[in-house]
Amino acid sequence: MQMIPSFLVQGECWGYNTAMPNEPFIPRNILLMPNAGVPKAMAIAKDVYKYLLNLKVDCDIFAYDFDGKSEKPTLVDSDLLIVIGGDGTLLRAGHLCATKEVPLLGIQAGTLGFLVEIKEKEWPKQIDRLMKGDFRIESRMMLNAELVRGDIVNGRWDVINEIVISRGSDVRPIEVRVDLNEGFLASYKADGLIVSTATGSTAYAFSAGGPILPPELRNMLILPISPHLSLDRGVVLAEGAKVTLRKKSMIDAILSVDGMKPIYLSDADRVVVSANKNSLKMVRFGEPNYFYRDLATVMRLNPILKINDND
Repeated sequence: MQMIPSFLVQGECWGYNTAMPNEPFIPRNILLMPNAGVPKAMAIAKDVYKYLLNLKVDCDIFAYDFDGKSEKPTLVDSDLLIVIGGDGTLLRAGHLCATKEVPLLGIQAGTLGFLVEIKEKEWPKQIDRLMKGDFRIESRMMLNAELVRGDIVNGRWDVINEIVISRGSDVRPIEVRVDLNEGFLASYKADGLIVSTATGSTAYAFSAGGPILPPELRNMLILPISPHLSLDRGVVLAEGAKVTLRKKSMIDAILSVDGMKPIYLSDADRVVVSANKNSLKMVRFGEPNYFYRDLATVMRLNPILKINDND
């Protein structure tokens, strides 16, 4: 596997929203992973595959059933994963490549493309830039979540977006106690509680009224969902924070990680959240302020139409 030069990784030694130097990292072995459940993604993957072969690039297609139980790719020889689908597809592909330090590039073939870098019609131009090394690597903080009962860890997850503890079948608020390294923080009475990364701040946390964090920030966000007579503001924590969540209500509560299948919590369970040793590495072609422009577009404000190239 070709190693990524450290100076290409955004967030490790560069300032806030700083453009990266244009040093060449040329992918030599690319795996294309279309969402097998999206016909458009399959068609785009075949076109990209032919295009890369014409550029004399070693590549392969691995059609992955993100909603099923198909075999996972090993990524042993891959130095770049190109996933084709929507934001949900990219998020799930991120779990496959982050622990192996393989960078991720998304081509849009879904209904929402906020995380996905390349729009459906723009891939030939961007693939050309990719093979010239005209891009940067953006490093995004991930979380580590453990479900603990007594001294036994019953589950562990790498988290890209968020951990959510929410009410189960009962339409009543639950109580969730939050402790930090330093001790007790708060006890929330709400429909649920979100612990999010900066990446996840534009996902469920955004829908719950939370702040938007730039993706390069290495912070975690604690945010209640529809709080009732309790702290109703988001709390931003440093990367070194360790968060412990405990269900304090008698009614059912469930745990969900990055939208995966929920798990019912017992009164003896606790969920421990901390920074992950791995980061999600994403290929970016846009300007350093791409995040804010894309955000405005997604929110349908469209200020881009009023901005001159010289602004």
